[in-house]
Amino acid sequence: MKKKGYSRKGLFGTINHYDENGKKVGESRPGFFGGMNNYDANGKKVGHSSKGFFGGVNHYDASGKKVGHSSTGFFGGINHYDKNGHKKGHSSSGFFGGVNHFED
Repeated sequence: MKKKGYSRKGLFGTINHYDENGKKVGESRPGFFGGMNNYDANGKKVGHSSKGFFGGVNHYDASGKKVGHSSTGFFGGINHYDKNGHKKGHSSSGFFGGVNHFED
């Protein structure tokens, strides 16, 4: 299990994303109709995420194509899956706040 980075809440509902070295790699901002719009470090929109019909969160690329989903794990935390349903990582609460991301 390799740590892949972390995320921290910013202002006005924004979530800032950092790599394992602390470099900002992007952010997620609340969408006008719900969900979150995802941007890279340069501010280019790279996709969006929205609640799934049966729970969890679905993730889409900038073209609207589904690229994966996330759901709550059995013992807490969040499991991340690719578009084919294969687990690719998980996230858990950080000791000092925020969320740590791991590659499985």
